[in-house]
Amino acid sequence: MSHFEEIKAFTQIVEAGSITAAAERLSLAKSAVSRRLSELEQRLGVELFHRTTRKMILTDSGQGFYIRSSRILADLEEAENAVSQAHQELSGELRVAAPLSFGVMHLGPAITEFQKLHPAIRFDIDFNDRQIDLIQEGFDVGIRIADLEDSSLIARKLASNSVVVCASPDYLEKHGTPTTPEELSDHNCLTYSYLSNPNQWNFIDMLGQVQTIRIKNSMQSNSGNYLRDAAIAGLGILRQPTFIAYDAIKKKELVPILQDYEIPRVNAYAIYPPTRHLSQRVRTFIDFLVDRYAGEPYWETCLHQDSSK
Repeated sequence: MSHFEEIKAFTQIVEAGSITAAAERLSLAKSAVSRRLSELEQRLGVELFHRTTRKMILTDSGQGFYIRSSRILADLEEAENAVSQAHQELSGELRVAAPLSFGVMHLGPAITEFQKLHPAIRFDIDFNDRQIDLIQEGFDVGIRIADLEDSSLIARKLASNSVVVCASPDYLEKHGTPTTPEELSDHNCLTYSYLSNPNQWNFIDMLGQVQTIRIKNSMQSNSGNYLRDAAIAGLGILRQPTFIAYDAIKKKELVPILQDYEIPRVNAYAIYPPTRHLSQRVRTFIDFLVDRYAGEPYWETCLHQDSSK
């Protein structure tokens, strides 16, 4: 029995949910698929599934082996297509992880456009603000919006994002408009909980000096979209990247304040694990994103509009 046949049977069992369903997909007898799984587990020296009378559940070892095996099979599929098809159509699976707000608002439309250009690509997308281990969880590409720490991952910059302090016209009318960062201590502020220090906001004054202001937190959330909507409703002052707040600013639902002070920008990166051979589908997708966000991103234009109109 070849290693390839064992691995293919194993991945089909995972994806189909049972040995019986996998046998139907492979057009094999159930006993043949079961034998391939047993021989694979014997060769590896580990159990890949917890077996019950009703279902099969991957063990931790099985989960890790599935992630790597499915990537190998996808790469093999792409290699075969590249040889057999004259136009070398991109195919296979792309697993992408991205922050929720940026992912839904900006990456999602880009993925839609990319898949129209390459319909044989299958996307598996995780929109989540948690810190994802790309290698451990088997993702091809991750989008990070942060100052990247040193790591073994490779990063390509996609865009630079301004950060703006803003509030609704109604809130500013009722509570007044702060003219210095220090005055924020007298206001309700809305904070993003995934920041390392959500209650400390940094500003750079006109002399280039960094000011760290401790603000009064009246609401904290792990959803940037919710915080934006709370600010629009007049619940407080918000510090947020323009890629979330831009449309509300354009519609004058939120008004930028403290614009004489600079706020450190945050960059968006595409990151991926280092490999000796980066698959063509991953390379093409990252190149597509770099081209799409080249220059000033469309969400930055909200800062150029005439506030008097």
